Amino acid sequence: MSDTAVGKPPEPAKASPVSLSLQQQRIADAYKNPAYRYLVLGVLTLVYVFNFVDRQVINVLAQPIIEDLQLSDGQFGMLSGLAFACIYTTLGIPIARWADVGNRRNIVALAVAVWSGMTALCGFAQNFFQLFMARFGVGVGEAGGSPPSHSIVSDIFPPEQRATALSIYSLGVYGGILVGTVGGAYLVQYFDWRTAFIVVGMPGIFLALLVRLIVKEPPRGMVEKRRDAAPPGFFGVMAFLWDRKSFRHLSFACALHAFVTYGMGNFMPLFLGRVHEMPILEVGWYYGMIAGIGGLSGTLFGGWISDRMINKTGDKSWYVRVALISTVLAIPLALNTFLIMPDGYLAAYSYLLPAFCGGWYLAPCFASTHFLVGIRMRAMGSAVLLFMLNLIGLGLGPMLTGYVSDFLTPQFGADGLRYAMSITVLVNIWCAAHYYYAMKTINADFARAPE
Repeated sequence: MSDTAVGKPPEPAKASPVSLSLQQQRIADAYKNPAYRYLVLGVLTLVYVFNFVDRQVINVLAQPIIEDLQLSDGQFGMLSGLAFACIYTTLGIPIARWADVGNRRNIVALAVAVWSGMTALCGFAQNFFQLFMARFGVGVGEAGGSPPSHSIVSDIFPPEQRATALSIYSLGVYGGILVGTVGGAYLVQYFDWRTAFIVVGMPGIFLALLVRLIVKEPPRGMVEKRRDAAPPGFFGVMAFLWDRKSFRHLSFACALHAFVTYGMGNFMPLFLGRVHEMPILEVGWYYGMIAGIGGLSGTLFGGWISDRMINKTGDKSWYVRVALISTVLAIPLALNTFLIMPDGYLAAYSYLLPAFCGGWYLAPCFASTHFLVGIRMRAMGSAVLLFMLNLIGLGLGPMLTGYVSDFLTPQFGADGLRYAMSITVLVNIWCAAHYYYAMKTINADFARAPE
């Protein structure tokens, strides 16, 4: 009697060896050179830096924008989160599907050009609606940035280096926060918030050309010397991911992790200025440098320690365990920043530790997703994870933090923002529970991945 007849699910289709055309073989040979491989990783990381510069510069411009356009904290939370996240998450999955069957390099180049142009248009907005729509446009472009880049990185680095490579790519998150916050503070100090948007948006046009000229589209499954028999359909990938219990918990844990990270980070410049009365230039310098350095080092550490522990123990659940540990550690460290530190300078310095812990999860969670799926599902897998992360995290984190601040401000004054951010941090308890449940089943789901 066959396995299927007794109710045992059929084995996944076998992957086939890669058969490359002459042009593909030349590209594969180019990627064998570590210098070129890391050059491509560097270019994609630079793209991600600009992704977050254009996404996050609005945070250091918060007070001038609020005063000029007469906005509430809740409306600003929508501009810095929901306006971007709605379209980013909606378009991310179909663009990722395009990336799994099309030319990923060209998609990234086009995406950079679109989001950079829309960032510059933010500087011409005259009211809340116009700025909301321009931020909406930034989300359209940025939806095409990360999933194709993740897929390229996984094709050019071997599996034992994948989390480390993705952690280097993910440095763009905090590199963008650092550049956008410090640069935006200088621009608004000496010019105005409109000029800041225009200046940070325009260089992206040249970066799009750099991607098109330098990055070569790698063959699928290049480092594993295999490829999937056929690219699965959209609903096939979604059913595949839903069937993995660990991915369901992992994606929701990442969403809640981002809810806290964005809820804190998007309001941290406003917190230092409003609660501790720091001048905007000092807010840019202190917050930008500390959040940037803490996040950069934490992101790199998260990828490195995950690969190290897995190579040492053979237990791939360390991908999730690292994220779980960072979530728990961040709670007391962040509450110390918001509730105990007596002045803005000490608060900024103490934020180094929660920012460091907050970066651990990115690379291990994306690496986990790529190990769970087939070669032609990687961009889609990243996009679904980013859908959850950005819709709940970026979309709701800043907005709900802002509305809680609006609710508490009449009673507590400027301290209303302090307490709102502290409440947001406690969501990490819920987040840790989902990481724990993902950790319990992820090794079994890794074993079910397509060969």
